Amino acid sequence: MIQIRYFASLRERLDTGAEQIPASALVAPNGEARVADVLHLLRQRGAPWNEALEGNQGLLAAVNQEMAGPDTPVRDGDEVAFFPPVTGG
Repeated sequence: MIQIRYFASLRERLDTGAEQIPASALVAPNGEARVADVLHLLRQRGAPWNEALEGNQGLLAAVNQEMAGPDTPVRDGDEVAFFPPVTGG
């Protein structure tokens, strides 16, 4: 299983802070799942998932509490977290 966590406004929009998905649900062309594959799977659920997790909104990700990009590998037992961009002043 892969633990998925949502933070800040994503948690509010999706009405959940965490969930689990089976690693076998991720279909990767080269056999190794990536953060982009997790996002693709979640966006396929339709609204509000596809709007909240749209890539052009500056969505940030972390795998096992390390900042991650779309090509970062995701394996069974990993934690993947998504959060909106952080602003400050």
